[in-house]
Amino acid sequence: MANPQSTAKIFGHPFHPMLVPFPIAFFAGTLAADLMFAATLDGFWYRATLWLLGAGIVMALLAAVAGFIDLLGDAAIRALTIIWWHFVGNLTLVLIEAFNWYRRFTIGQDAILNTGLTLSIIAVAIMLVTGWLGWEMVYRRRVGIAENGTL
Repeated sequence: MANPQSTAKIFGHPFHPMLVPFPIAFFAGTLAADLMFAATLDGFWYRATLWLLGAGIVMALLAAVAGFIDLLGDAAIRALTIIWWHFVGNLTLVLIEAFNWYRRFTIGQDAILNTGLTLSIIAVAIMLVTGWLGWEMVYRRRVGIAENGTL
């Protein structure tokens, strides 16, 4: 049986796994900056969270486009139940982080201590689960893995 294949790729290398590390780093960095802000109340950390969240949302959307192209491009991928949990979990994650960014942008620094830190913790927890599901798809279900080491 053939491995489910990525549709969004260049020279045989799938885009989705190339893009995923960026929102992971940005959203984890947001949580770290939130913790630093809560400890110091230094405005630098508030500004850092705005940039980290914004960059994370943009990169998550780019990764989502590549993942969605893969989803639409191969029926074997769509047939995996795990993909739908990964998809819905990541959609929820991005919506939470977009709301988190919007609150910070409109309210200011108080948004971090009121709800922002909590939303960041929830987002990172969701990201741990969806990342695990992504790992399962690649390493156990062989999604996007080239057949016999060929491109």
